Amino acid sequence: MPASISRKTIGRYLGCLLLLLCTLGSAVAAGPDCSRPLTLALHEHGLLYSAETNTGIDKDFADELIRRSGCKVKVNVMPRARIWQLIESGALDFSLSGIADAERNRFASFAWYLSNKYYLLVRKDANVKSLADVERSDRFQLGVIRSFRYSESANRLVDKLDAASRVSQANGLAPLYQTLLRNRIQGMIIEPFDTPVLVEKKLRVLTNLIEFNDPAVPHGLIMSRKSLTTVEQKKWRDLVNAMRSDGTVHRIFEKYFNPEIAEAMTNFQAPQ
Repeated sequence: MPASISRKTIGRYLGCLLLLLCTLGSAVAAGPDCSRPLTLALHEHGLLYSAETNTGIDKDFADELIRRSGCKVKVNVMPRARIWQLIESGALDFSLSGIADAERNRFASFAWYLSNKYYLLVRKDANVKSLADVERSDRFQLGVIRSFRYSESANRLVDKLDAASRVSQANGLAPLYQTLLRNRIQGMIIEPFDTPVLVEKKLRVLTNLIEFNDPAVPHGLIMSRKSLTTVEQKKWRDLVNAMRSDGTVHRIFEKYFNPEIAEAMTNFQAPQ
C-alpha cells in the first residue's frame, strides 16, 4: 500500500462507494415493477388519438411514460366502454385521459396530466340558444359516446335527457358527427380535442357552441386498483408528476394546440 494513501482514506472511499450503491439501489427499487408485461389501452378521440395516423396526445404521452418506466407495456386500441370494463376487472392495467367519479374511484385511481372544459355543439336549425332551451325542446336529441362522463352540468343534462329517452349513444365521435349531419341528433358534447374535426367535417357552418359554465375537469392516467397495488400506483403517479413538472406534458400539448390553450390545459392544480 502506498504510504500516501492511509487506511482511513480508503475507508472513507469505501464508505462513499457503499452509499452510492445504496442510493442507486434505492432509485431502481423506487421505479415501477416491470417483472410482468403490462397493458395500456388507447381510445380514438379527436386529437387524443387517431388510429388512422397512429398519432395523438395520448399516443405521445404513452410513449414517453413507457420509456421512463423501463417496463414492457402492450398498447391496444379499443372503445372507451370496453376499457372501463377491463380496468374494473383488472384485465387491463392502464388507459389515458380518464375522468373520475364516485363509481370509477371504486375500481380505478388516477394520475392527472390535463384539464379541460366541455361544450355543447348544437345544430343551428334546432333553434336553441341555451341549456334551458335544450331541456324545453321535446324534439332535441342528444348524442353521447357510450360510457363517457363530462363536467357536472353536462352530466346533469345527459342524465335528464336520458331519463326522457332523448339520448343516443355511439362508440366514438365519427358516428356522432354523421348522425348530427343527418339531423338524427341535434347536439353532442365536445371538448377541445374535438374542435379541429369540426372544420374537417364541415360542421362549423351548421352548428353553434354553448359552453357549460363548469370548472375545467381533470383528466389522467387510469390505473386499475385490481391489477396494481397502492404502492405501484404511486410509482406510476410519480412518473406522471415528473412529466408535468419538467415540462414534458406541456411540450406534448404544444404540438397540437397554440401556446395559450396548451398552457390552460396543462397548468392546473391536480386533485389530491
